Amino acid sequence: MPNIDWSKLGFGFSDVNCHIRYVWKDGAWSEGEFVKDPSITMHIGASCLHYGQECFEGMKAFRQKDGKVVIFRPDENGKRMFRTAQRCVMPPVPVEMFLDAARRLVKANIEYLPPYGTGGSMYLRPLLIGTGPQIGVAPAKEYTFLMMCMPVGAYYKGGLKPVRAVILDDWDRAAPHGMGDVKVGGNYAASLFAHEKAKSEGWPVELYLDAKEHKYVEEFSTSNFLGIKSDGTYVTPDSHSVLPSVTNMSLRQCAEDLGWKVECRKIPYEEIKTFAEVAACGTAVVVTPVYEITRGGEVIAISSPDEVGEHLQKLYDQVQGIQYGRIPDTHGWCFEV
Repeated sequence: MPNIDWSKLGFGFSDVNCHIRYVWKDGAWSEGEFVKDPSITMHIGASCLHYGQECFEGMKAFRQKDGKVVIFRPDENGKRMFRTAQRCVMPPVPVEMFLDAARRLVKANIEYLPPYGTGGSMYLRPLLIGTGPQIGVAPAKEYTFLMMCMPVGAYYKGGLKPVRAVILDDWDRAAPHGMGDVKVGGNYAASLFAHEKAKSEGWPVELYLDAKEHKYVEEFSTSNFLGIKSDGTYVTPDSHSVLPSVTNMSLRQCAEDLGWKVECRKIPYEEIKTFAEVAACGTAVVVTPVYEITRGGEVIAISSPDEVGEHLQKLYDQVQGIQYGRIPDTHGWCFEV
């Protein structure tokens, strides 16, 4: 057994037993093999290095209250990677192969899955890259699909912690009709400069408006945007430039289960002032409450710095409850390993 202090786990890379790797060439995928070495050798002309032919996903496995080991909604991650691969002209990974890889990987590294009650989980990172050489602008003829995993701790130890956000109008994350709705590295590369600038000036996250007019809310640098009205209505942006988040999808369903109204639509910037609660939502933390948003000289105060809204707390508890087996999984989201 690995000698790990589960209480001190953060959210970062760590070595485990192995990752799983598949190769596509001559029109077919290999059977997949476990690889111990956490490095990869590829041709210097690989299309992922020159033309950005790559995509990735992020999901988690949990050890539940009754001892079961489950992965949370991996089918949705598999379907999203399938769509992204098509958009990047890469051979899609069949969803069943994706799910099989996830189950095999968790089993092969089961001793690195944090025990129930520690607040930890196992983070899974699927990656699809063009590894065949391609110097002209065209798709590669060989691809590698791999999935790695690592134990991670609770993102916020001791409960949710609200953060400040900033809107930097000089930078955009994704162009209209671009790649914003698929999970490719280029979207994150586009946000890195603004993200580091925001952090250096005291804002942990930045919020992007639509690139065409800068009138409508789109998403945070690494997470979807959600706002809660005073009457409990859950509102999230509808935009081609926003990544369809599995976490957001789950939160919307939980909101409906709780009897709340859910709206997926355009959100004008001015409407931010009318929300009683605002959050970023994603795999790492589920929801990150945002208590203040700054744009230029305007500061929109949403709540106090130490206040977690009751709706956000309830949604967080609902999703975490399902993931850890404390609440019945009525939608069949948890895939048993």
